[in-house]
Amino acid sequence: MDNIARTAVGLASLGRPAYINLGRDPELPADRTVDAMREATFAVLDRAYAAGVRRVDAARSYGRAEEFLADWLTARGHVDVTVSSKWGYAYVGEWRLDAAVHEVKEHSLARFRQQWAETRDALPVVPALYQVHSLTPDSPLFDDRGLQAALGELVDAGVRVGFSTSGPVQADTIRRALDLTVAGRQLFTAVQSTWNVLESSAGLALAEAHKAGVLVQLKETLANGRLAVDPPEVVADIARAHGTTPDAVALGSAYAEEWADVVLVGPAGVAQLDANLAAASLQLSDDDLERLAELRENPQEYWARRSQLVWG
Repeated sequence: MDNIARTAVGLASLGRPAYINLGRDPELPADRTVDAMREATFAVLDRAYAAGVRRVDAARSYGRAEEFLADWLTARGHVDVTVSSKWGYAYVGEWRLDAAVHEVKEHSLARFRQQWAETRDALPVVPALYQVHSLTPDSPLFDDRGLQAALGELVDAGVRVGFSTSGPVQADTIRRALDLTVAGRQLFTAVQSTWNVLESSAGLALAEAHKAGVLVQLKETLANGRLAVDPPEVVADIARAHGTTPDAVALGSAYAEEWADVVLVGPAGVAQLDANLAAASLQLSDDDLERLAELRENPQEYWARRSQLVWG
């Protein structure tokens, strides 16, 4: 399958003024007004569409991401874009860079019903995929039969239901969630997990999911910008050898995983998008991939470092 067809543009960096991704500042408008961020979103989506990308991923907590996406779809008239979104976090940052809290998580039936209604109101199309945002083993969803039944109703309505994962025990979450059934039928048929050369602990569980027919999507493929802004020397060395950039090498390792159906990129601007998309045609050698695999960090340490990233 063509790697561009496997690519999705995530709007986490563009739908709100603050986020934890490194390297955003040079790409974003100097004045991060709503209008300026909308224009930046349009520019990225226009360039992605021209390159052949037909998948866009948003979330209720990505500020105005769904609104910007809706405006773009309406203005451009595109009808061949696969839209996915997520519920579970609410954006509470009030469009402030210095907000004390930017998002609040709640996996409840009430939050699902509220945010599904908001998503349907915001978008001109029904999302092809609606996901539980950042599912972890301690989520009340696992014991909430009412919430599970409501998600099952969404499946009955023709919407694919999935979940994203975060944290050092993603593999456990993936396997447990994929065992959930409603009325004898598997509830979740898509998963979106953090995977990159520094944090690849979910790889085996994701490969199992793909083999079972579940749509597997990789997020945070650049480790929230770490692999682009301050890449390990191995990544930089391989990039030099291929005449490309470190982010392309990091993304190239994600494309190399045959069980990865979708690889998400999260650019803050057109230049970052262009650099990211160079990975779609990059052919890493077996030796390259083996060297990159050696960069794997302890998951506990990786997620502890991620938790220290500052919103800005």
